[in-house]
Amino acid sequence: MTPRQPEAGGLYVGLMSGTSLDGIDAALVRFEGPAEIPAVARLEWFDTLRYEPEFAARLRDAVEGDAGSDALCRLNFDLGERFAEAAAAAIEAASEPVIAIGSHGQTFRHCPPGPGGGGSTLQLGEPALIAERTGTDVIADFRVRDMAAGGHGAPLTPAFDDLLLRTDHARAVQNIGGMANVTALPPLADSSTSPVAFDTGPGVAMIDAAAARFTGAAWDEDGRLAASGAAREALVAEWMTDPFFAEGPPRSTGRERFGAARVNAWLDRHDDLSPADALATLTEFTARSIADSYSRVGFRVDEVLLSGGGARNAEIRRRLVGHLPDSDVRLLEEVGWNGDAREAAAFALLARQHVLGIPVNLSWATGAAGPRRLGKRIPA
Repeated sequence: MTPRQPEAGGLYVGLMSGTSLDGIDAALVRFEGPAEIPAVARLEWFDTLRYEPEFAARLRDAVEGDAGSDALCRLNFDLGERFAEAAAAAIEAASEPVIAIGSHGQTFRHCPPGPGGGGSTLQLGEPALIAERTGTDVIADFRVRDMAAGGHGAPLTPAFDDLLLRTDHARAVQNIGGMANVTALPPLADSSTSPVAFDTGPGVAMIDAAAARFTGAAWDEDGRLAASGAAREALVAEWMTDPFFAEGPPRSTGRERFGAARVNAWLDRHDDLSPADALATLTEFTARSIADSYSRVGFRVDEVLLSGGGARNAEIRRRLVGHLPDSDVRLLEEVGWNGDAREAAAFALLARQHVLGIPVNLSWATGAAGPRRLGKRIPA
């Protein structure tokens, strides 16, 4: 088949491995038209390539520990092979040639800018291997240009939310992965108010770490253990004093701050906590940190759309509803997008914008100096 010209639209693949460290999401998305906002944006296929337990443990040890240079070098290529496998599955499902693959990679380290100077970031999952194995152009390493322009380089998925999910009322798109982030969108008719996006804090990373310690399971299935316990208010309040929550947008964080190492140290100090109460406390902390962050949005949010693995945790959802009584809290699926696929689809969109030469305006989310063409292109 003859590839379609990008200006006419076509298929893109987006790849994402997030802070949950459980696998690679692959989305096949059709975009039509040359404008900044696609005339058509439709998810055609989605799947997750789960990491085998040994590899997941190796990845988690590297991200949360101090991987040596040899181990880091090998991990970059081993991850690249897995990203290529996920991309190949998406391409196999395509009805026509794919124009490009957008790969976020796996964040190994992310150091936000601060008073001491600019930040830095490093994503693993060698994109040259993806291009070589699939015979398709790859756009990757999206964060670095934003950071070079003074931004945090994260979150990047708000570009997807702003272009494709704005509506006639104020809406927040709340992702709950390993970390959690929000995109708050004013009504379409309100041209004087800017969207705002930032990391709200922990998602399920801390909850997962506690579940693994107490039960050996990778997560607290549907929040059942947390639901059977009682949150310790004093301990929740203690977590909420973390300096991160005093920062205004733009802000970003990761497992280096809200990950297993810190949870395990906290559990060691509070060994009187039952497993149920520990999970209830961490779940309440996650929900409260999300809800409290909305005070920084600057406008009232009528609707909260949940996505990511944490959106399937019924206890997180229940607590969020309690903390946000004036907002309609529901799943992203209820407005027509697969919530699990949102982040991967966002990187398909960012690949499309790069191919078409469209700068991505995320200064309101990341603090960058202005719109930038994000990503580096690796030809097939």
